[in-house]
Order: sequence, then C-alpha cells, then structure tokens
Amino acid sequence: MAFILLLVQLIAIALSKPLEANDFKAFENPQDTGNVFVWVAIILIFTAFIFLVIKLNKKWMIQAFILITVGWTMGYVFYALFSMFPQFITSDTNLVLTIMISAALTVILYKFPEWYVIDIIGMIIGAGSASIFGISLDVVPVILLLVLLLVYDYIAVYQTKHMVALAEGVMDLRLPILLVIPKHWNYSFRAEKFEKEEREAFFMGLGDAVMPTLLVVSANFFITETTYYSLPLIGAINMPAIGAILGTFLGFSVLMVLVMKGKPQAGLPFLNCGVILGYVVGSLIAGSSIFGGYF
Repeated sequence: MAFILLLVQLIAIALSKPLEANDFKAFENPQDTGNVFVWVAIILIFTAFIFLVIKLNKKWMIQAFILITVGWTMGYVFYALFSMFPQFITSDTNLVLTIMISAALTVILYKFPEWYVIDIIGMIIGAGSASIFGISLDVVPVILLLVLLLVYDYIAVYQTKHMVALAEGVMDLRLPILLVIPKHWNYSFRAEKFEKEEREAFFMGLGDAVMPTLLVVSANFFITETTYYSLPLIGAINMPAIGAILGTFLGFSVLMVLVMKGKPQAGLPFLNCGVILGYVVGSLIAGSSIFGGYF
C-alpha cells in the first residue's frame, strides 16, 4: 500500500508540467482561499447525495456518475501525456487516442472490476486529479484544505461514523474510490462478499492518497526559489516536495500501526498532519518560505 501511495505522488509530480502546459486547471486564481470552501462544499454535497441514493436503493446512479468521472479524468491525463510528443502525435490523433483508451479502460473497469484493475485505474485518476488540483491551488490554500479535511475526516469516522457507513455502502460497487491490497495472491475482489469479520485484503480510500499528494504537487509547482533535483521519468523535484513525501510516509506508518490492530481508522488526520509537517521541515532545510508568496 505504501508503494502505491508513493507511485501516486511521483506520477502526480510527473503529470504537473504537461497538465499545466495544456492549461488543465481547476481554478483561475491559485492563491484564492475561497476555492478551498468551494471544494469542501462540493465534498459535503456529494456525500449527502451518496447517502440519499443509498437510502433510495439507487446505487446504479452512483456507479454511473463515478464511471463517467473516471473516464473524464483519464481523458485529461492521457491527453496531457500524449501532448508531450507533438512530433509523433498530432492534436487530432491525440484526441482520438485519448477517447479510445479512456473509454476502453472505463469499460474494462465496469466489466472486470478485479483488484488490480481498480488499483491501476485508481492510481491513474488519483495522480491525475491530485496533479490538476495541486497546480490549481497554491501552498497556503492547500494547507488550509488539508486541515479542514483532517478535522472533517476525524469527526466523520470517530464521532458521527457516517464515513464508515458510507464506505460500507458503496464498496460492493467495486469502483476505484478505494485502493485494494490483497493479503494473498489468490484473492478476488470480484468474489468479495464483504460479510466476513476478517477480510482478505486491506482497503484504503483513494482520497487518502489524493489529499496529501495535493501538497506534494503544489510545493513542487509553486515553491520555485529553491534547488530542484532531477528524477528519471519524473522530472524536477524540490526539497519541500521531498519533505512532504517523507512526511506522508511518517503519517502513513503511524496509521498502519493502528490499522493492523483491526479497527477502521480515519486516514487524513495522520496523512495530512504528516505531509504538512514534512513540507515545513523540507522548506526549512531548503531555506524557502513556508508560505510561498503569501508572506
């Protein structure tokens, strides 16, 4: 699971430049903290929508919406990737390839939602969405968002417990809203009945991989007055982003210690605290401003 989390973060960094080159951004003004509250409002509305649909026993609506969103997000990712090779792929060819591949993967996901299919597509859309929002929000709005979401996740899991109920209500849809790590190679997610007390796989919400990655991408994209290091296939990465990655895994390690005890845990309080702490330490080591261009 840690390896998948690392892949999501590295792929998100690699995607940031081609996505930015194609102007695939979520917000016009990356420094506007108002964008954060728009995002939180969308999350709350979508959560309410899911609960309503589950109560009405219309889960197919959730499945259809998420499949469309998955295909749409993959379209952004593949178009940005193919645009890196204009000498071989024209814009028209790029569009055709993007539609064909995105549609094919979405159909495969619908027809054959095995754990490795879900994980691969989850990594693609997780890295893509984290990169799009990471280049759309400066460091301060991202930190504000992460703080708000860790508080929300804590309340939703430990107090109201509605996040646990929500997860259990949609797991049988077998969609890449979570990452699946089987405990043995014979495990089949398609055959999973979700009835056993002891499950045969570990599950982590895709949001737990996406949210801390926002700060990794934002730090690498907006903190420019620092030294960059080159990574093969990934591109340039700076110390604040490296610190954020290491901080994510510090939080992840603490989270896993608690998860191994067998109880559901809120991931974002650990992961978001870790990535913020790592970013701050990385910024101090690099001698760059923690708050970017704000102060």
